[in-house]
Amino acid sequence: MLDFTQFISITGKRWQEKRYDSRLAFGLSQRFDEPEIIGRLLASRNITLEEAPDFLNPTLKNFLIDPSHLHDLDKAVQRIIQSIEKKEKICIFGDYDVDGATSTALLYRYFKQIGICADFYIPDRLQEGYGPSSAAFKKLHQAGTHLIITVDCGTTSHQPIEDAKNLGLDVVVIDHHISEPKLPSAAAIINPNRLDQESPYQTLAAVGVCFLLLIALNRTLRQKGYFTSFPEPNLLQFLDLVALGTVCDVMPLQKLNRAFVAQGLKIMAQRQNLGLKTLMDLVSLQETPSTYHLGFLLGPRINAGGRVGKSTHGVTLLTTDDPIVAQKIAHELDIFNRERQAIEAEVLAEAHQQAKMQAQQEGILIVANTHWHPGVIGIVAGRLKDYYHRPTLVISFDENGFGKGSGRSIPGIDLGSLIHAARQMNLIPAGGGHAMAAGFSLEKSNLQPFKDFLNTRIQALNLDLVPCLNIDGHLTVEAATPHLLRKLDRLSPYGQGNPTPRFMFSNVRILHTEIVGNNHIKCHLGSLEGGKLQAIAFKSCETSLGPAFLNHSGRPFHMLGTLKLDSWLGQERVQFSIEDAILASDALALKQADF
Repeated sequence: MLDFTQFISITGKRWQEKRYDSRLAFGLSQRFDEPEIIGRLLASRNITLEEAPDFLNPTLKNFLIDPSHLHDLDKAVQRIIQSIEKKEKICIFGDYDVDGATSTALLYRYFKQIGICADFYIPDRLQEGYGPSSAAFKKLHQAGTHLIITVDCGTTSHQPIEDAKNLGLDVVVIDHHISEPKLPSAAAIINPNRLDQESPYQTLAAVGVCFLLLIALNRTLRQKGYFTSFPEPNLLQFLDLVALGTVCDVMPLQKLNRAFVAQGLKIMAQRQNLGLKTLMDLVSLQETPSTYHLGFLLGPRINAGGRVGKSTHGVTLLTTDDPIVAQKIAHELDIFNRERQAIEAEVLAEAHQQAKMQAQQEGILIVANTHWHPGVIGIVAGRLKDYYHRPTLVISFDENGFGKGSGRSIPGIDLGSLIHAARQMNLIPAGGGHAMAAGFSLEKSNLQPFKDFLNTRIQALNLDLVPCLNIDGHLTVEAATPHLLRKLDRLSPYGQGNPTPRFMFSNVRILHTEIVGNNHIKCHLGSLEGGKLQAIAFKSCETSLGPAFLNHSGRPFHMLGTLKLDSWLGQERVQFSIEDAILASDALALKQADF
């Protein structure tokens, strides 16, 4: 077998076989009566014989422990119950991204079901920036609010929470972003990533932490006899929101997160949430929802309101019970999303010009300009990170030299910790995040010291920054059948921490190519034995795959990518999504050179 780590693919990546324990793989396939490939994939994900049943059938009861192990959770429950008993006005203060929107909607819908009319507040990205502000809290106080519950934000909001306290406002923080040693003076701070917290739930999205709070709150209200007046809510009905926020915040789909998403997709398929149903109808989503649909169809549209439109639109859609409102908001979010795509394309093109000059020298890419829309810089950072396989920061400066930045990272580089370290060094006035994503603000005069600091930290890690693609298994064209895909579905839901299996097809020829849609190349692959496989290489016209495929001249390739089962007019067919390729002649020449 060829050692693909010795050379670079057409797109500039290194391929490597995913390592696994062959004895464990055999044991898994035997014990659970699964094909050998399933045992191998489970073993490569480090799933043991004891863990496999829960992995293959992820349920909440198998991964939930008492939420009260989280610091301040019981304190938060008691403060919320105090507001309920005294009929105090509660406001949920959320973030404008999908995790913030779903967290806000989750609490709002729960309160509504138990007879509590809570308000919500989502700051405007351009006018107010990220997270709590003293001005917003003052406004809520003037509106008669007694208790503010911040979701997906608040852990580093020292001054706004202190100012709220001085106004007589209590603030409960529900968050998941990395904390600093000193915490704000809030009534309660529930965060599995507090530095003084030990918890198995450090990879939960904020919406997952909110769900844990509701488990404890519901339990305490039951004990107090509250549900003699109101029907007790079935918390499982809210798992569609939990799944959406978890997937869109790119949390690892392992253990409890995996259970949240697996069960949440089942709830979403029932289309109980009017706003989600309306949005699914708008994008013509008729099949059973998957993580792909959440991450690439629903999530971007809910996000678009906060990025380029109206920040409250996402929460409004997820909480409304009015079909007319749902239709209006869903339609506007779709328009905002198209506007976002156009702005993103323009910013990305300019950012690429800066990034490609840094990519050969720097450990981190930092691109900046004075007119980039702050609503798309996070997406652009993600695109550049994927393209160059570097942690990437994108900064938009205003005319006064004050910048707002957003970053995305790669495995092995904890961007949130780096941003916190830069803040501790007074290189940035504010910032935070988690391992794979972060946000911050920056004075233009500090840009070079900030860049030098981050590059020094990253270079000390001595990482190999050549992007790698793992090979999960080798298949023949004839083996890529609907039956295999149904077996592989046992491993879903796929996402961060549990990627869609990537397979290699050796010595296949391109039989037909055509450009379709937005720079995609659709083709048919053929094997030496005469088998055929439908394939597509998304947006490949923009990469080095484009000319290689369009001018293939009948040459054989080794192809790497993922498989998907499509249904069309009642017929099932397998489609191969090509991620990368190597000319078989190049691989053969390398092998011969080794002898």
